[in-house]
Amino acid sequence: MPFLTSFKTLKRLGILGMNARNVNYISKYNDRKLYPLVDDKLKTKLLAQKAGINTPKLFFTLSRQHDVGELQKRLEGLNAFVLKPARGSGGKGIMVIASREKELFVKANGEKVSVEVLMRHVTNILAGLYSLSGTPDVAICEDLIIADSLLKSYSYEGVPDIRIIIFRGYPVMAMLRLATKLSDGKANLHQGAVGVGINLQNAQASHAVMEQSKVLVHPDTKNKLSEIEIANWHELLELACKCYEMTKLGYLGADIVIDQNRGPMLLELNARPGLSIQVANATGLVPRLKEIEKIKEIDPDPKNRIDFVLRQNWF
Repeated sequence: MPFLTSFKTLKRLGILGMNARNVNYISKYNDRKLYPLVDDKLKTKLLAQKAGINTPKLFFTLSRQHDVGELQKRLEGLNAFVLKPARGSGGKGIMVIASREKELFVKANGEKVSVEVLMRHVTNILAGLYSLSGTPDVAICEDLIIADSLLKSYSYEGVPDIRIIIFRGYPVMAMLRLATKLSDGKANLHQGAVGVGINLQNAQASHAVMEQSKVLVHPDTKNKLSEIEIANWHELLELACKCYEMTKLGYLGADIVIDQNRGPMLLELNARPGLSIQVANATGLVPRLKEIEKIKEIDPDPKNRIDFVLRQNWF
């Protein structure tokens, strides 16, 4: 009976489960041959650049073990950068270098490491230690994001990001992910980051959770989460919606960061976005997805698609 009651409650709330997501949305609206476009961060970045979508600047890539010996030379003149795997997931394998002190590299948490440590990290990336399938990978070196000062004040060390679910080119749900000490400075909910539901109409925080429990303040910064309001919201929504035309994927998650100097930037895309965004928003995806499914002709203009969503009574 508790299981049945729980199931009925979830259904009443319109919560989308994993099986329904996989069968009714991912399998139905995402052509598998298109997955490499988003599973490989390098391919996503190059595709975004071609589509005129802003992304962190690419410095260089390393694809062979032989290239690792050139790392020190390739890093000359770079004081702040990120090393990450092209096919990593869940934030694994990402090393953030915030500054340099002579021959040492200073990570975001203040730890100082040598170039030999970076070389070993790149070797692990190339070996596929962090890749989705454990197959050989490519190491990406890109520019460090300088987080928007307002959002950064709510996050612990790491850069906060915004996940927007796009269905058939229409934005249906959004959340802000804030790093914590528990999540080791990474904006990953499964590792203990804070997920803040964002109202699509007004860009304001609507609800927040950490490890499935409701929270009102950030555990480390102590700032009130209810006071969050994201600036230039329409610009972020438009960037996310354009990813539909860019990839032709009908159901995807767009992860966006706001750089202090360069504004909204696409960080990565996900063809199998997780379901915890519903927990962060304290509401289900199903009613919204069903409304979008009723649309017979998808409007080719992202701005019109956004306006359609903002006129709905979801909020």
